Amino acid sequence: MMLTTADKRAAFRKLHESGCFIIPNPFDVGSAKALQHLGFKALASTSAGFAWTIGKPDNRVTVDDVCDHLAAISAAVDIPVNADFEDGFAHEPDKVAVNVARAVKTGLAGLSIEDFTGDAAKPLFDRALAVERIKAARKAIDADNSGVLLTGRCEAFLRGVKDLNLVIDRLTAYAEAGADCLYAPGISTREEISAVVKAVHPRPVNLLVGAAGPSLADAGSLGVRRISVGGSLARMAWAGFMKASKEMAEKGTFTEFASGYPGGELNKMFG
Repeated sequence: MMLTTADKRAAFRKLHESGCFIIPNPFDVGSAKALQHLGFKALASTSAGFAWTIGKPDNRVTVDDVCDHLAAISAAVDIPVNADFEDGFAHEPDKVAVNVARAVKTGLAGLSIEDFTGDAAKPLFDRALAVERIKAARKAIDADNSGVLLTGRCEAFLRGVKDLNLVIDRLTAYAEAGADCLYAPGISTREEISAVVKAVHPRPVNLLVGAAGPSLADAGSLGVRRISVGGSLARMAWAGFMKASKEMAEKGTFTEFASGYPGGELNKMFG
């Protein structure tokens, strides 16, 4: 029996109370269902992975696109879904609040708001504005006691601002502004991870992990609460697609199809 939205939100908050869990990032309904089938307890959307499915680059989708996507994934699985809600699809706090309120209605269990401006020349919102944006998101979430979990993201490391003190200052400010979980994509060393975990304790920390990142056990030993993988699963899917397609285009041969996942297994999984 499908769980209610309230059930999913309560389960999502419970997951953040102890231990460390992987929250993988599907890019469409099929990949979301597959990850649920494999036993994961929660999912997180990926802005890049979703954008590529509709033929757009990352950070070029609309709030309409994303809300439709979130509603479809949330309805397709009976585990919690967290949204990569980018910058809230607005700069001004009041507009962020409007969009967050809209996202809440899609049935998601959590969402993140980042401080990236979209401008490489000035990648981060001014600190005061960034904090106000988190406060606005918090107010929108709490307006109807939705129980949606809010993650505050500092994008400094991803955008070339490798200043751990700045990251910690912002994350602690986001926590004070109402963020339930904190996230600094791009931090990678044991020292960086431990410093962030310690600074925002007892609030949970999300860690972005790629091929060279720590294992679930290692991250957990550092105090990390959850691990996400961003667009990595989407890139893996595209790797197989592009390799086979390039073989056809360049050689006129089809040997890569031998590596495809069995269609019967997919039908059984989705049956």
